[in-house]
Amino acid sequence: MEENDIENNDSLFDNRIQLEELKNAVESIKSELRKVIIGQDNFVELLIVALLADGHVLIEGVPGIAKTVTAKLFAKVLKTEFSRIQFTPDLMPSDVLGTSVLNMKTSEFEFKKGPIFSNIVLIDEINRAPAKTQAALFETMEERQATIDGNTYSFSNPFMVLATQNPIEQEGTYALPEAQLDRFIFKIKVDYPSLEDEIKIIATHHERKGEKPQTKINTVLDTASLEDYKNKTQAIHVEEKIIKYIAEVVSKTRNHPHLYLGGSPRASIAILNTSKAFAAINGRDFVIPEDVKKSLNPVLNHRLILTPEREMEGMTTEKVIEMIVQSVEVPR
Repeated sequence: MEENDIENNDSLFDNRIQLEELKNAVESIKSELRKVIIGQDNFVELLIVALLADGHVLIEGVPGIAKTVTAKLFAKVLKTEFSRIQFTPDLMPSDVLGTSVLNMKTSEFEFKKGPIFSNIVLIDEINRAPAKTQAALFETMEERQATIDGNTYSFSNPFMVLATQNPIEQEGTYALPEAQLDRFIFKIKVDYPSLEDEIKIIATHHERKGEKPQTKINTVLDTASLEDYKNKTQAIHVEEKIIKYIAEVVSKTRNHPHLYLGGSPRASIAILNTSKAFAAINGRDFVIPEDVKKSLNPVLNHRLILTPEREMEGMTTEKVIEMIVQSVEVPR
């Protein structure tokens, strides 16, 4: 049976994990966001997959294509806390994490939590803050906690960072270090809409007659249900041959002649977790090679570095990933 036959005939299998409710919730999220966000179905699906895989997302695209709006509305469909941080060159770590303030009544210092202490955190133009502020995010993104003045403060679940950056205007920006890029499960590249979609965008904006997009979106998922869905996603079955397939693809990025830097074991684990999420949102309790292939570009495109020669020739990481996929035998 071909992969597509497996995917299209899920009813032939008795799922050990009940995923119908999860699948319906995902469809509800998509339908709510489609009320305002037009022509970005892939973007929205990748956000949902990253959420189920408990990862953070870097969103790259030129201004005006609804990166920030999509992130804000995505938080709105979830019944969670939301905060937004605008990164600027003068932003200090304390502006993100929080600071200790002297309480005049008790003569003791009290910690006032910063905006990072939330569930869904939108960081606008993440590459505009200096290295010192970028470094403040390392512990929060990886360990879901922050250490300030010797005290460790844990974050409540869920915790997801959605960071945006503009690939064009690089004046006054700081390149994100590889160690930080590696902590984003996905890098989603958002393109301009098609002509048909742009016509719908303009028409929808006109029909709202100045009404804010947030008023059109309803909350469809609470924290308890989300945690349940994430646990079910982690329990998705993965055969040994699929694990070997992931390892072979990532391993080939480390010795490919077109690449200066390949994927780390963290990349392999990210592909595994997001492949499970792709399976779950399609109502399957097992991963197929197609789930892995869907995960490769968004997981690897910010982790791989081309050699200078290939970069000058116009080669892209996506093209290299495609070459590697074609060179690795797909498990049957």
